[in-house]
Amino acid sequence: MSKALLIVLLLFSGKFLSAQLTYNHLQVDYDSAWTYKNLKIIPIRPKGGFGGQTRLLYDYADIVSLSQAMQRGYVTVSERGTASTENVHWLRINNKSNKKVFIGSGEMIMGGRQDRMVSRDTILAPTNGDQYIPVMCVEEERWSEKEKKFGYNNYASPMLRKVLDQTKNQVLLWKEISDQLIYSGVKTPSLAYAGRRLDKKFNMQEDDYFKYFYNKFKNSDSTIVGFVCMSGDKVIGCDVFAGTNLFYGELGPMLYGYIEQAIAYGKQPVTVSDDKVKAYLDPILTDEQGQLEYLKKNGKVYKYNGKVIHITGFGQ
Repeated sequence: MSKALLIVLLLFSGKFLSAQLTYNHLQVDYDSAWTYKNLKIIPIRPKGGFGGQTRLLYDYADIVSLSQAMQRGYVTVSERGTASTENVHWLRINNKSNKKVFIGSGEMIMGGRQDRMVSRDTILAPTNGDQYIPVMCVEEERWSEKEKKFGYNNYASPMLRKVLDQTKNQVLLWKEISDQLIYSGVKTPSLAYAGRRLDKKFNMQEDDYFKYFYNKFKNSDSTIVGFVCMSGDKVIGCDVFAGTNLFYGELGPMLYGYIEQAIAYGKQPVTVSDDKVKAYLDPILTDEQGQLEYLKKNGKVYKYNGKVIHITGFGQ
């Protein structure tokens, strides 16, 4: 059978159309785990890598991340209006490029009239018209008269993402932010979640972690589509994407969120066994139906055009 015919058959087969992010198509690379101080990361790869037919199931080259889109000037972000009661939970975004833009729940957009966090996974089509993304406030005591320029600020910690996705409750989100700032000894006049990220000592630690792990991913074989993270004796979460392009677009911003939690709440040495990691991942990756049911309470699943393209598992 020719390669071209094989591709056509795969594209139109029911198996291809229903392929999900499970052990059928993924492998957890326990032997390639990396550890730095409080944080251990195990990569997750598609079976067959770039050389196998599984590669065809993980190709979303026409989608860029929000961080890439903002950096390259593909999108502009602005307030929907001037009244906090009507506009605090929405931001206007214009996608001026010819690319689709993936926006992840938990991504931080700072500035405007107050800092925000995206509250739902979304893919924006390439149109010039106004589109709106749902957000939550992460800066309780600021709604300024003057709108600052918005800037990108990576993903929030898995702990804050969990509160966001499980509750969608603004008051509970503010409480979690306050608790985290108090725990870290960070004072900020507007109770901004970003306050910890602006602390110089914390920043230096964060950069050391980031350089270590980012270089590990960079020097790997580029077939990774996700990872699971541990600190001390706990699994703190996992994220998997349906494509290497999607994953590497989200990698840097997502790493910062996990690193932030490991520094603030983690411990060393990391003592989580591979068996414990497997027990954590089995309900998520064993089968499609089990994954959907389990992640309703313990994570989230995002589908695009009927296919799962991003899953998140919350920490223990």
